[in-house]
Amino acid sequence: MVSEKRNFWALLPLIIFIIVYFSISVYLNDFYSVPALVVFVAVTLLAFLQFPEISFDRKLKAFSQEAGNETLLLMILIFLLAGAFSQLGNAIGGIQSIANFLLHFLPAKFILPGFFLLACLTSISIGTSVGTIATLAPITVEIDQQIPGSLALLIGAIIGGAMFGDNLSFISDTTVAATRTQEIDMKTKFKANIQLVLPAAICTILFFWYASSDLPPVTENTTTLDFDFLQTLPYLIVFGLAIYGLNVLWALVIGVLAFLLIGVLVYDNTFLALIESINKGFNSMFELSLMCLIIGGLVGIIRLHGGIDYLTHLFTNRLKTKRQAELSIATMTALVDATLANNTLTILIVGNLAKEISEKNQLSPKRVASILDTMSCSIQGLLPYGAQILVALTATASLGKVLSPLSIIPYLIYPILIGISTIVSILFFRPKSELINQKIQ
Repeated sequence: MVSEKRNFWALLPLIIFIIVYFSISVYLNDFYSVPALVVFVAVTLLAFLQFPEISFDRKLKAFSQEAGNETLLLMILIFLLAGAFSQLGNAIGGIQSIANFLLHFLPAKFILPGFFLLACLTSISIGTSVGTIATLAPITVEIDQQIPGSLALLIGAIIGGAMFGDNLSFISDTTVAATRTQEIDMKTKFKANIQLVLPAAICTILFFWYASSDLPPVTENTTTLDFDFLQTLPYLIVFGLAIYGLNVLWALVIGVLAFLLIGVLVYDNTFLALIESINKGFNSMFELSLMCLIIGGLVGIIRLHGGIDYLTHLFTNRLKTKRQAELSIATMTALVDATLANNTLTILIVGNLAKEISEKNQLSPKRVASILDTMSCSIQGLLPYGAQILVALTATASLGKVLSPLSIIPYLIYPILIGISTIVSILFFRPKSELINQKIQ
């Protein structure tokens, strides 16, 4: 048995990872140049060396069991299919087409709230906030030429909409991570999450509607943008099937097949070229998939050493209510994401501990998954050193428009509001099931 004192030191690999990752990222002024996988492998080796009184075979078994659990492997399979789906969409022009399709019907006077909704729908369709921002940010530069001074507002609207989709999309890696770590299905989490973020989205639309009144008229002719409905069809199929309740794994398989058929039969893509795109999509998810395995295994060793019990005791020892338990999960999520600047990685790290706290305090799994996903997206969307803001600034700078991160942050209304909405929900609103139980008691 590992002593109570050593329970804390079981967390040393994770503490070292956070310190090393954060310090190097700050020094390089780039949170996405540090090879997180390499650092994780290094601290995992350290975990194997800790507590020599525990045999290596026991540690290896704990690593393998946790890394190979059903939930983790299913999550990796979904990641791979999501990567293939996204890459196929890019190969046949689906990403640009769906953006043009939505922009084609956007009223000129509705430009700011319209761009927010455009980013929402695009991100829900393609499942990535960074991909959404990279797709739409160049368009804002052209709009800014027609409406001088609108660029920061437009970027703020796009980042907010991108985080909306990242938080709700059935093929988003953050959604997959949140649902799988809490062992619930996508549809259940979506229903719980939409109630949490919809008020924030409505308030954001109203804000940008009001802000639009101060802008000069738009002269950009968006009706000339080219789009092909067939290129957007697989996105609509995946979203529709997932909403209907089909397992997202099968929804993605059908989406990939739809892209293959459309690409071969309608466009000039060869079957081999599309297969290569699928492989490229798989490759784009390899690092994240390997990181999931390593993190899962590391958590298994930390659990064996007593680290998970220590954290659970630390965060639940003084917890007397479900509200306090949910606040502890929200706080952990915010702090880890602010440190790592990666919301998927944050959920993977915090998710297991959140599951422990959830079970001990009898929390609703769908509510915990929503808190994990929403808080991580809130913080991620506000970080000046986060990928979302950096991608937006890079895209605009490449077209001759240089912005400071600080000029965008005041207009990141949606990430701010979903953070507030989450805390307000925890403090003042309880799930109906809890209220019913309280009346019965």
